[in-house]
Amino acid sequence: MSNSHYFSKKPSSKDERGKIVTMLRGRKYSFITSRGVFSAKRVDTGTRVLVENMHIPENGDFLDLGCGLGIIGIVAASMEPELSVHLTDVNTRAVKLTRLNVQRAELSNCNVYEGYLYEALGDQKFDAIISNPPVSAGMHKVVHPMISGAYERLNPDGILQMVIQSNKGGKMLAGFFDDVFGKHEVVAKKSGYRVLSSCKC
Repeated sequence: MSNSHYFSKKPSSKDERGKIVTMLRGRKYSFITSRGVFSAKRVDTGTRVLVENMHIPENGDFLDLGCGLGIIGIVAASMEPELSVHLTDVNTRAVKLTRLNVQRAELSNCNVYEGYLYEALGDQKFDAIISNPPVSAGMHKVVHPMISGAYERLNPDGILQMVIQSNKGGKMLAGFFDDVFGKHEVVAKKSGYRVLSSCKC
C-alpha cells in the first residue's frame, strides 16, 4: 500500500477489519482497523511518540486533524473527560472506523467529521490542534495548509503540535512552523522522530 493511498476520500482496497491492542500514556486501548487507513496493523512509531508527549488541555476544544483510526483524539478524550474532542479525516473509511472506536471506548466527549483538512469544522476554534501529518501527500500541497490553517483556527494561547521523522522533512516542517507562528520548539525526540510545537501566543 502506498503512503498516499490512505489520504484519499475512498480507498480502493477491500475493507478487511483487524484490531490493535496497545498501551498509550499508561492505559490500555483497543482500536478496530482496516486496510486503506494509515498504519493499519499497529500504532506507528510517529503517532506513538506524539501521543506520549502531546499537550492535552484539561478542558476546551481539542482537534485531532487527519485522525485515521482516531488514536490521538481518543487518547485525549479518555485522559480528560471535560475536554471537547473533535476528530476529522478526508478518508471515509477512517471516519467510519473512528466513529466505531469512539463508540467502543464509550466516550461522550468526541465529535467526528468527514472532510478535507478543516472544511467540515465550520467556524470552530480550538485550544490544541494535534496531528501526525500525511507527509507523503505533499509537504507544500497538504502539510503547509494544515499549519497555516491551524493558526487561523487556534484560540489565543492555543497550541499546534505535529510529529515528523527528523531526516524526512524535519527541517522543512520546522520552517513551516516558523513561517506561520514565528517560532517553534521541539518538545520530544525519540526513535528518529521529533514533536514540534508552536503557540498562538
